[in-house]
Amino acid sequence: MIDWIAAFLLIAGSLFMLVAAIGVVKLSDVYMRMHAITKAASLGAILMLASVSLIYTQWIVWVEALMVVVFIIITAPIASHMIAKAAHKGGNPKGPGYIMDELEGVDNEGVEE
Repeated sequence: MIDWIAAFLLIAGSLFMLVAAIGVVKLSDVYMRMHAITKAASLGAILMLASVSLIYTQWIVWVEALMVVVFIIITAPIASHMIAKAAHKGGNPKGPGYIMDELEGVDNEGVEE
């Protein structure tokens, strides 16, 4: 039964990673691509690590998988924020469908001009 659960988690994680890869290729601008890679790839990696943890029951595997999951959870939002900030500061064009830009007219220190 554990093998079936592990297989399901591995396939689900692989599908999320595939969706993230397709999103990076198909989406129109850096903000949408960043969203796809941050959310889908993070969830895919966590599901795959959960699968590995179920298959290999040694405590060191569980510790390593937990450390990687915590690292992903901590670093993915920070990296996403910094990429968005650099893209906005660099003046990268936005794709269609953006209604407003809340950072327009704000300088680097967060003070309105």
